[in-house]
Amino acid sequence: MSGEAKVGAGVPRSKITAPAVVALKRKGEPITVVTAYDFPTARLADQAGVEILLVGDSLGTVVLGYESTLPVTMEDMLHHTRAVTRAKPSALVVGDMPFMSYQASTEQAVANAGRFVQEGGADAVKLEGGARVAEAVRRIVEAGIPVMGHLGLTPQSVLAFGGYKVQARGEADQERLITDARTLEAAGCFSLVLEGIPARLGATVSRELQIPTIGIGAGVQCDGQVLVSHDLLGLFHGHQPKFVRRYAELGEATRDAFARYVADVKARRFPTDAESY
Repeated sequence: MSGEAKVGAGVPRSKITAPAVVALKRKGEPITVVTAYDFPTARLADQAGVEILLVGDSLGTVVLGYESTLPVTMEDMLHHTRAVTRAKPSALVVGDMPFMSYQASTEQAVANAGRFVQEGGADAVKLEGGARVAEAVRRIVEAGIPVMGHLGLTPQSVLAFGGYKVQARGEADQERLITDARTLEAAGCFSLVLEGIPARLGATVSRELQIPTIGIGAGVQCDGQVLVSHDLLGLFHGHQPKFVRRYAELGEATRDAFARYVADVKARRFPTDAESY
């Protein structure tokens, strides 16, 4: 079904599963992913035909007003994941495991992944890192929970990186990333986010793996793409990375609507007789 046929058509879709996402790569069909943090966004994105809704820890910066994702807690993530899953989307819902929810031990990682499924209603979880999280990935997958990996610019490591910078520019770093990608695939990841890396490397990793790659600033040859919904819709006006494309300017439209409402109330143009009992 084409994207045009999906948009606004009201045609119900079958529930998308992790194996169905892998099958999209085999068919050569690009995979669409957006972040969602609440009920209305999840419903609208699902109606538009998005295959994966990522309840990203990016909610820390675009929803909760933090300067990074590091302060986001499991309770924050579960609260927003529940809001998304109440929309009962056909899209696969992936809960983003926040900072320090999986780094301390494998047991901690499995327990918190289980909370995303049991308490949040998520279909899968995402965590950042390569070989160092491979054992956690294996154990979570063995528990029956699909896992999405994340390599390249991993925002939870922003302090170690010294800022949000393009990663794996050098040959040694590129080889290390490719090795990490293979390791995550072997550990059982069903897909892999590649963020902030050279496009040529994104293409190489995508060819190397049997599982789909989801790019964000990683080039057009990735098997799918993800954008933060607030960036895509023009609702967030902080730093805009090079890879962001705005498909709407809802921030400006919203501010204008509020301003017109204020003006009408001040001038006693609202409410009218027709809007009164």
